[in-house]
Amino acid sequence: MQLKNVRAIITGGVSGLGRAVAQYLVDHGGRVALLDVNEEKAGEAVSALGENSARFFHTDVTSEEGVTATLDQAAEWLGGLDLAINCAGILGAGRVLGRQGPMPLETFSTTVMVNLVGSFNVAKAAAARMQSNEPNEDGERGVIINTASVAAYEGQIGQAAYSASKGGIVGMTLPMAREFTRFGVRVMTIAPGVFHTPMVDNMPEEVQKALGDSVPFPKRLGKPEEFARLCGHIVENAYLNGTTLRLDGAIRLEPK
Repeated sequence: MQLKNVRAIITGGVSGLGRAVAQYLVDHGGRVALLDVNEEKAGEAVSALGENSARFFHTDVTSEEGVTATLDQAAEWLGGLDLAINCAGILGAGRVLGRQGPMPLETFSTTVMVNLVGSFNVAKAAAARMQSNEPNEDGERGVIINTASVAAYEGQIGQAAYSASKGGIVGMTLPMAREFTRFGVRVMTIAPGVFHTPMVDNMPEEVQKALGDSVPFPKRLGKPEEFARLCGHIVENAYLNGTTLRLDGAIRLEPK
């Protein structure tokens, strides 16, 4: 699939990794629908990307009916749907047995709902629409890219909820890709390491440096545009399907 004229939805698209992906797609001739709950940053994102190239849709990814309705609206504005990229997520940090007692179940379930169920909601709704697209020469009708984390493999203390949610994304990638072969829709997942996102900006400078130094090579935080470029390559390389790619500078998380 070519990036030029690609019609994409991006969850978490007004900041962080999602915002970088949106910029990359627009720069390469695509149009993007930004699905997010952050209305404060939405105007700035759409203004920077261009109102003809981007539009914001307030979306709660945990709502099945809401996601379906939003995708209908977004696809109508885009003139169709070729690409769905799931970048929306929350940390859900906390120990299972903390100083205040056991983790409230709501903390765990909310993290799973946003990160895992939200990704599933968007992926299935996107695939349902993509199956009606005209296929290209490979028989391809669409691409879905999910975002997991290296914490899916080496979750640290305090990441039980987060790791479970991201591990679920890794786990559903292959069976979903296998199922969607009959529709010509590919499914891929990226597991990023420690990236420079707005969340990191709020950390003290010494903490940011320590995080960068923990990466074997290159010894720095990942750049959102590096994540975006990998998304672009996945879109254009039709032989990438059904797997999770680590984008992490060879980092392996320590217990804490």
